Amino acid sequence: MGEPPISVKDLVHRYQRSERPAVDRLSFTVNRWEIVGLLGPNGAGKTTTLHIILGLLEPSAGTVEVFGSSPLTQRALVMPRLNFASVDVDVPTNLLVIECLQIFAKLYSVANASRVIDELMNRFELTDMRRQLLGTLSSGEQMRLKLCKALLNTPDLLILDEPTLSLDPYMAQKVRDLLKAIQRERALSILHTSHNMREVEAFCDRILFLHQGRKLAE
Repeated sequence: MGEPPISVKDLVHRYQRSERPAVDRLSFTVNRWEIVGLLGPNGAGKTTTLHIILGLLEPSAGTVEVFGSSPLTQRALVMPRLNFASVDVDVPTNLLVIECLQIFAKLYSVANASRVIDELMNRFELTDMRRQLLGTLSSGEQMRLKLCKALLNTPDLLILDEPTLSLDPYMAQKVRDLLKAIQRERALSILHTSHNMREVEAFCDRILFLHQGRKLAE
């Protein structure tokens, strides 16, 4: 079966001038074909944990492995197998929807890029917006674009940070259903953060409850 998509052991991260660690001795795994939710209020350590898994932050202590490799020192092995979408990551507003996806498809070396882009735009109901500037899209439409971008390289692991926060309830449910369908089709593993209990209950197979950087329950 190989190494799990994510293995976190005794993870600690301290920001400068902070009295307490943002992540405090956190351990968990994400198994293959599993959707795991990190649930907690703002400041619980969810996004910091994601940034360490993505190799954007160096942990103060502990270890993180993605498919058995370090996201910090073995990025060439890790990054082609995962992707990320967050409500807080901005998109380049001066590009057309189709231009944005074409650029990322080239960066990810996507084979049959036109077909893959068309399929994803259709599934996320963006086909009619392909010639629109990203700056003219609503926050919910931009989030759907970010999810399209995150699926372009057919990742084995998808990391989602508050993916439905900017969506209305109807579209949020549609996106959850679509992501679960894609997860089953592609045997994806997903790590999903939220402070919305109903969100993670509806979407995740397993939930970790975080508070002040610690896992309270699973």
